[in-house]
Amino acid sequence: MVRDAAGGGSGSGAAGGQGVWRKGWAGRSRPSGPSSGARGRKLWPGRVNRDQRAESAAETPTMGGKNKQRTKGNLRPSNSGRAAELLAKEQGTVPGFIGFGTSQSDLGYVPAIQGAEEIDSLVDSDFRMVLRKLSKKDVTTKLKAMQEFGIMCTERDTEIVKGVLPYWPRIFCKISLDHDRRVREATQQAFEKLILKVKKHLAPYLKSLMGYWLMAQCDTYTPAASAAKDAFEAAFPPSKQPEAIAFCKDEITIVLQDHLIKETPDTLSDPQTVPEEEREAKFYRVVTCSLLALKKLLCLLPDNELDSLEEKFKSLLSQNKFWKYGKHSIPQIRSAYFELVSALCLRIPQLMKDEASKVSPSVLLSIDDSDPIVCPALWEAVLYTLTTIEDCWLHVNAKKSVFPKLSAVVREGGRGLATVIYPYLLPFISKLPQSITDPKLDFFKNFLTSLIVGLSTERIKTSFSECSAVISAFFECLRFIMQQNLGEKEIEEMLVNDQLIPFIDAVLKDPKLQDGQLFNHLAETLNSWEAKADMEKDDKTVHNLEKVLLNFWERLSEICVEKINEPEADLKSVLGVSNLLQVLQKPKSSLKSNKKKVSKVRFADEMPESNKENEKCVSSEGENSEGSELVAELSLTHNCSDVISPLRKKPLEDLVCKLAEMSINYVNEQKSEQHLRFLSTLLNSFSSTQVFKMLLGDEKQSVVKAKPPEITKLAQKNPAVQFLYQKLIGWLNEDPKKDAGFLVDILYSALRCCDNNMERKDVLDDLTKVDLNWNSVLQVIEKACSSSDKHALVTPWLKGDILGEELVTLAEHLCNKHLESKGSSESYFSERWTLLSLVLSQHVKDDYLIGEVYVERIIVKLHETLSKTETLTEAENNDSSVSFICDVAYNYFSSAKGCLLMPSSEDLLLTLFQLCAQSKEKTHLPDFLICKLKNTWLSGVNLLVHQTGSIYKQSTFLRLSALWLKNQVQSSSLDIKSLQVLLSTVDDLLNALVESEDTYLLGVYIGSVMPNNSEWEKMRQSLPIQWLHRPLLEGRLSLNYECFKTDFKEQDTKKLPSHLCTSALLSKMILVALKKEIVLENNELEKIIAELLYSLQWCEELDNPPIFLTGFCEMLQKMNITYDNLCGLGNTSGLLQLLFNRSRENGTLWSLIIAKLILSRSVSSDEVKRHYRRKECFFPLTEGNMHTIQSLCPFLSKEDKKEFIAQCIPALLAWTKEDLCSTNGGFGHLAIFNSCLQTRSIDDEELLHGILKILISWKKDHEDIFLFSCNLSEVSPEILGVNIEIIRFLSLFLKYCSSPLAESEWDFIMCSMLAWLETTSENQALYSVPLVQLFACVSCDLACKLSAFFDSTTLDTTGNLPVNLISEWKEFFSQGIHSLLLPLLVNVTGESKDTSETSFHNAMLKPMCETLTYIPKDQLLSHKLPARLVAGQKTNLPEYLQTLLNTLVPLLLFRARPVQIAVYHMLYKLMPELPQYDQDNLKSYGDEEEEPALSPPAALMSLLSTQEDLLENVLGCIPVGQIVTIKPLSEDFCYVLGYLLTWKLILTFFKAASSQLRALYSMYLRKTKSLNKLLYHLFRLMPENPTYAETAIELSNKDPKTFFTEELQLSIRETATLPYHIPHLACSVYHMTLKDLPAMVRLWWNSSEKRVFNIVDRFTSKYVSNVLSFQEISSVQTSTQLFNGMTVKARATTREVMATYTIEDIVIELIIQLPSNYPLGSITVESGKRVGVAVQQWRNWMLQLSTYLTHQNGSIMEGLALWKNNVDKRFEGVEDCMICFSVIHGFNYSLPKKACRTCKKKFHSACLYKWFTSSNKSTCPLCRETFF
Repeated sequence: MVRDAAGGGSGSGAAGGQGVWRKGWAGRSRPSGPSSGARGRKLWPGRVNRDQRAESAAETPTMGGKNKQRTKGNLRPSNSGRAAELLAKEQGTVPGFIGFGTSQSDLGYVPAIQGAEEIDSLVDSDFRMVLRKLSKKDVTTKLKAMQEFGIMCTERDTEIVKGVLPYWPRIFCKISLDHDRRVREATQQAFEKLILKVKKHLAPYLKSLMGYWLMAQCDTYTPAASAAKDAFEAAFPPSKQPEAIAFCKDEITIVLQDHLIKETPDTLSDPQTVPEEEREAKFYRVVTCSLLALKKLLCLLPDNELDSLEEKFKSLLSQNKFWKYGKHSIPQIRSAYFELVSALCLRIPQLMKDEASKVSPSVLLSIDDSDPIVCPALWEAVLYTLTTIEDCWLHVNAKKSVFPKLSAVVREGGRGLATVIYPYLLPFISKLPQSITDPKLDFFKNFLTSLIVGLSTERIKTSFSECSAVISAFFECLRFIMQQNLGEKEIEEMLVNDQLIPFIDAVLKDPKLQDGQLFNHLAETLNSWEAKADMEKDDKTVHNLEKVLLNFWERLSEICVEKINEPEADLKSVLGVSNLLQVLQKPKSSLKSNKKKVSKVRFADEMPESNKENEKCVSSEGENSEGSELVAELSLTHNCSDVISPLRKKPLEDLVCKLAEMSINYVNEQKSEQHLRFLSTLLNSFSSTQVFKMLLGDEKQSVVKAKPPEITKLAQKNPAVQFLYQKLIGWLNEDPKKDAGFLVDILYSALRCCDNNMERKDVLDDLTKVDLNWNSVLQVIEKACSSSDKHALVTPWLKGDILGEELVTLAEHLCNKHLESKGSSESYFSERWTLLSLVLSQHVKDDYLIGEVYVERIIVKLHETLSKTETLTEAENNDSSVSFICDVAYNYFSSAKGCLLMPSSEDLLLTLFQLCAQSKEKTHLPDFLICKLKNTWLSGVNLLVHQTGSIYKQSTFLRLSALWLKNQVQSSSLDIKSLQVLLSTVDDLLNALVESEDTYLLGVYIGSVMPNNSEWEKMRQSLPIQWLHRPLLEGRLSLNYECFKTDFKEQDTKKLPSHLCTSALLSKMILVALKKEIVLENNELEKIIAELLYSLQWCEELDNPPIFLTGFCEMLQKMNITYDNLCGLGNTSGLLQLLFNRSRENGTLWSLIIAKLILSRSVSSDEVKRHYRRKECFFPLTEGNMHTIQSLCPFLSKEDKKEFIAQCIPALLAWTKEDLCSTNGGFGHLAIFNSCLQTRSIDDEELLHGILKILISWKKDHEDIFLFSCNLSEVSPEILGVNIEIIRFLSLFLKYCSSPLAESEWDFIMCSMLAWLETTSENQALYSVPLVQLFACVSCDLACKLSAFFDSTTLDTTGNLPVNLISEWKEFFSQGIHSLLLPLLVNVTGESKDTSETSFHNAMLKPMCETLTYIPKDQLLSHKLPARLVAGQKTNLPEYLQTLLNTLVPLLLFRARPVQIAVYHMLYKLMPELPQYDQDNLKSYGDEEEEPALSPPAALMSLLSTQEDLLENVLGCIPVGQIVTIKPLSEDFCYVLGYLLTWKLILTFFKAASSQLRALYSMYLRKTKSLNKLLYHLFRLMPENPTYAETAIELSNKDPKTFFTEELQLSIRETATLPYHIPHLACSVYHMTLKDLPAMVRLWWNSSEKRVFNIVDRFTSKYVSNVLSFQEISSVQTSTQLFNGMTVKARATTREVMATYTIEDIVIELIIQLPSNYPLGSITVESGKRVGVAVQQWRNWMLQLSTYLTHQNGSIMEGLALWKNNVDKRFEGVEDCMICFSVIHGFNYSLPKKACRTCKKKFHSACLYKWFTSSNKSTCPLCRETFF
């Protein structure tokens, strides 16, 4: 055995211990040889002998040597020597058992693992690996290995798995006790899988497994225990389990006993590796499991097997160590121990009796153990001990040891374990022998007193379950003691007088204890006594019981009277008494609720049921007499009838009458409310005429006499009615504010005493008319609703006429409340509203509380009130009854289940809906009310849609609301807000309708809101027709009749046109319908989408739409009412067909919609093609056909267009005068031709020339059609229309025709153009007529095209033109155009007030202004404008120039961009001409004493000051550096544009002036600070990154294009780049300023604050300096200026300029270096060669040049010229000014002229002026004499 069980040694090699070899050879014979070493290495790769390891390291350097990293925990190399040491330590034996303590005498009960070699040969390699992992220490490794093992057991073949079985027991036994609970659980789960695979093959190993397996089933970790149980059940069905246990019983007992007696924490775990805490925990768990496993063994073993184990148990019980477990510190161990004791008592009672001396003290003396884990097991053990060991009390002192402990536990309320302990008390005292309890009286008295004391602890009072347990135990024990001692007077009295009554008394004072069902227990106890007295045969017993009951009632009566008989009776006590009496009155209810408690007590088996485990164990010993009696008694109680026993009825009624009398006396004398409330509860339970009689006393019937005879009669007959009138009504009406619910209860009690419903109805009707206030009526009805009994009493009254009429009157009064004074309080009204709400909304059995006719009349009243809200102000509505009406209606609708709405409530619903669907401005309702109204009508609609049947036909609400909606949107009275409110309300309504089961409902509803075709047409007609302006101007549509009749009226600027409202509403509706996939009938969907598109297109075409229209479009976007949303849901082909039909019929907007759809790619071109495949069907032309073709033109292919043109050409040839102007004649066909030509699709030059010839022939034949120089007021629109198309054709012809024209053709075009322009100029008054405005536009446009054509002619292109054409153009036509247009511009801008660029009235400004930009300078100077001069204006300009300036300059502020740009272009041509006039007058400036300054043109400067003020308003508040985005075409845009253009002109003017003039101008600008303002504004307008957007695409190696590198093109027509205009213009102005006024900018920059200084520096260095430096250097390189004696060169790369000055043999070389932030930084001047100049002079000259370059506003060349001039003068002998040390003044370029009379030195006058002002003296700077 020892040899077999030798556990594998720790090494395999030469030095392995003896046992290893012995084991290896003893197991089986095997050939010797080198293979064994190899096998050893293969088996334990990590444990190679040290020598071998060294060798292998030497042989193969790749293997890790001695320095190799060790596995964690493996501190030393493995060594066979250690194995030998271990063997020696273990007295030469090989460890053979699990655990560390091994004694040879008691050989192992689990064979240790067989040698590792054997595992190898028998076990599958994967299993081998897993089993090896299971022996590791690491928890995670073990856990994963065990899970893997389980999976392998399931997946591998049975044969392979069976190979593991021999090794499984050892592993299982060790690992099933593992410290980690997850490992234990996984072990049991894996075991189950193993069992399921190997099944009966496990049998040979059962004995070695079973002990541990039982322990595993008792594991303290529940999942592990249940997994073990599952495994056990998988192995053995329940019937086989006792057999299996019996088979292994000896082995199990040995294992478990050893664990209990032999093992210690240190033998179970290795003390060297396992911490103490863990060792102890494992030990305690093993002990607990062993105790529980022993119990399990006992319970499962068949009876016949028990005897054989008796010896084993005897030896266990003889060990003192076993009995000590009862006092162990670990509660789990104690609990398990007591469970085992119970099982031993049950299964081996004889053995326990023998050990009584140990059992009794161990169990009974632990009776006060209050650990929740131990307690249940302990009490079970106590009862088993008392039952099994009759003489147990011999071994303990009951009175000194046991009872005091018990008493302490009970007095402390079970120490929180009342629910566990108290159910055991009755069995416990029932088992106490007579001898122990003597003297009985004292014992039971103490025992019950302790119980009552326990009940008063705080813990018990706060826990319902514990309180119930104590009370239940008290009554059980009381009944038991009474039953045992019936007839013993002392004990009877003690039980009732000393225990029961004081107990009840205490409970009455403490309402907390009343929850514990005390009264129910009491009632039950009385029931049992009464039942026994009724059924008992033995008279003596009956007599005793009756005596007890009598005594009880007397004593109870005393305490109740005592509680009530106090003026200030304690409210809690009064409540307690009334509760008690109620329970005693209706004992049946108490039984029901307490049945569960009753069934807990079981005397039959002499002990309570224990837990499930023990149900099998309970032996049925003989029932003793008391037990059977109690069972009988309980069964009696269960069957007790409803009838109150006569033993109770009489005393109870007497008590009630006595209490009622006392209470009424207190009420009468002291008006005590407590007593009145008490009386109410009494009467509720005891409403009998007898009690009412008692209450009335001897009062006379005074009140009732005045009543109708039937009431008087009733009162005489019925004391209850009399009491009602005499007392109750008075109390009810005393103080209506206080809660009188209890009084109403008395009313019901009195009504209960009436004989029939008619009597009750009469009484209530009478009370309603006269006596009851509304508050009481409300409470009566509320009580009726809360209880069906009460409702049954008052039904006839509720349904009767009296109440109905009263309620209708009440409703009327309440609704008119706001018309009365505000005297009454809010609560006064709210109670009445609550009443109305209640009678409308409360249903009993699907019927109204009151008569239906009255419900209808009340609703009519509510409806009338709601209809009046619109006439009141918001404040009045705030205060009105609307809020209450909402609440009432809401409750009414919410509660009306299933019943159809009546007509009046549908009207109410409609009004609610209308109030919500209108805006606040109209309804004058505050927000909170609107919210309430919405909830209310939605609840009504929900009710409506959930009705069955065809709702629409039945519901007036739906019909009328649809009509109302239709009228609302068609009446054109809605603004945006109203429409929004309406749409959101309709949305709510439709979403509610969608919920209906009637799927057609929504479709029908939409159909009834939908207008018919004529209504739609009417709404379209009423849309203002200004939308036509844009399509006419852009040439998308042509018209030849005057249709501009309707216009936006001033007063209607807020109201939306009805078409817009209707289309928005219906679109909203179909959006909801389509989401729910509801199909609409008769193409309604397509029609609605078409009308919505019409609305949207109308809004889009408007120029300058009013704000409310843009708001309308935004609103639609927000509500998702967009074409895409609708079309995504609809069918586009049907829609397109509809649109084409309408377009062909009516043209106009319908045609534009088609174009818009194609443009927005909403429909594909193929879909559209189908509709215009047959071209001839569009002819003969109607307006609709013409417009359809015009709209399609941009999208047609060239072939299609050719087909259309082919249809048009013949039609143009032969027309009479009348036909020329008709749509199906010249006008229409030419219009289509123009539309095709406009999209550049006619390449046929001959065709174009042909049409031109046709037009010339028209002129010959019908010249009067051509509107040359005539008055248009008489002309018909048809003729205007055809002229417009002819002019359009000529413009397009010029644009697209490239072949040369004959002279006659040129003459026709140019003469016609000028004649038409004359017409335009003469008919300025008619510009408000749209066709005249259009005529003016196209005439100017033709002039513009011609101007552009001639402006762009070059020498190459002039060759193709007739000989004199250009000279004719310049001398005659151009002159003619501008002589007409310049005055026209002045006139138009002078008159026009509405100056918006986009307004139609100014449409002709664009082409006119564009034409004016081509005006030559000489024509501008020879203008014929009327003189315009300003008084007091300083000017050197001639009159005609000043007039021109004064006329044009103010137009820079004109509110239309085309005018501003045209004026700028004209003035730009003038600017270079102006400085020369100041130059001529220069002599008059210069030598004054002060600093001279000269203003740029006064007209510009006065405009600038106006603009500065405007800009201060726009930009002043914004910090410098924060970029402002100006909205294009806004008012601010025009201000900023004008301001920047003005500066561009000033800078242009400045640049054209000489350097002397520039000095004067710049001084002026410095004085006015205008430039500083400009620079601040520029840094608010220039973008942070002024690069062009498209430069990102270009290659990065090029410099990116910026607003500084690219010139700004100010185009009049181009509006796409408008957002960049201002930023680009600002950059352009900044660039010019830096270039032309560098010194002034430098001065400003240096004096600005630090933040601005840095912003300017960064921006300029980054974007501007490089550009400017490059331009400056380039200008030096390309300069043609020649200096006598000075050469200048420039180097671009180093930004240097070199100047060499030579005169005779003197050579001066200067190097000028530009800074990186040029021109802000200082320019440095360095010296090169110098020959023949003194150092001092040299320095002087360098300083002078530096000063010139820094302080003069000009280029480097100008600075150098000035410096050279200075040096020349020096050599000529002119002396320096001794103030500035320069000959030429650096600023105004003058020579020193003012001489001192004393020292004769000359100075510059400007220098002297500065000297005198700064020094405050007038002395010569040199000789200090006074300067004259």
